[in-house]
Amino acid sequence: MGHDHDHGLSTIRHERPLWWALALTGAFLLVELAGAWLSNSLALLSDAAHMATDTLALAIALVAVRLGRRPPDAKRTFGYARLEAIGALVNGGLLFLVAGYILWAAIDRFRHPPQVATLGMLVVAGIGLAVNLLAMRLLKAGSGESLNMKGAYLEVWSDMLGSVAVILGAGLIWATGWTVVDPILAVLIGLWVLPRTGSLVREAMHVLLEGVPKGLDLAALREAMLATPGVASIHDLHVWSLSSMRPAMAAHVVLAAGVADAVGTRLILAEMLETRFDLHHVTLQMETDPCAEPGCETAATAAADRHHGHSH
Repeated sequence: MGHDHDHGLSTIRHERPLWWALALTGAFLLVELAGAWLSNSLALLSDAAHMATDTLALAIALVAVRLGRRPPDAKRTFGYARLEAIGALVNGGLLFLVAGYILWAAIDRFRHPPQVATLGMLVVAGIGLAVNLLAMRLLKAGSGESLNMKGAYLEVWSDMLGSVAVILGAGLIWATGWTVVDPILAVLIGLWVLPRTGSLVREAMHVLLEGVPKGLDLAALREAMLATPGVASIHDLHVWSLSSMRPAMAAHVVLAAGVADAVGTRLILAEMLETRFDLHHVTLQMETDPCAEPGCETAATAAADRHHGHSH
């Protein structure tokens, strides 16, 4: 069973918007840092911190995309697909650090609210909002196809909401003079980011720990395999993700008594797994004897290392 997936084309499609988004956020980061210093706004500084992590996150995502295009070699037979999850994990860690710093810095401002230059705060945040909206548009398509791109998109999305909060805060401080609004907004931005960051980190860890791909029902997959004509039993069934969009599977299949066409049964199974469960990278070890004796699965696994029937 052949398969032909052009992962290189997909990564190139993701790489171009990453370059544009990185250039935009990197350039505006300098503007926002200067604006935060001149206006003395913690909310604007928190937004600048998010913009800094956006820039770093986009750089990490870009490196992961480029390295992920490398073909398999003698040391890494699956290539560099896991770099996608590693990049997302690093981005999640950065978001946690930024949110923690902002929450810590806001405590002192609650005790001693400083004066805030609302006009500068408003102008810089407005420009930041425009930059973030453009970067989001560039990254949106890839965010549904790659965990790494999803991490970069989440960074920019959280910063976009931060810019909105800063704009609203600047208007409220200007109208009421309540400078305590500034640290309140900073805290709200930090608290908004944390749960979404936790979700991103969990997804990345799930891939790195070779968990069952999201949305795949392992029990239904096993039942479908057992329902295939010629199959007596299944053991050593493993389904995992090479990356967020590249699931893989391996299993030992015991043929029913009297079934002589192991190759034909394997091809039927592979076609069913591809059409029903979208599994294209499948390794099936076909066996004629049931695994009934103690230690049989260990022996079967060792035998599989010596002789595999592959269906890609």
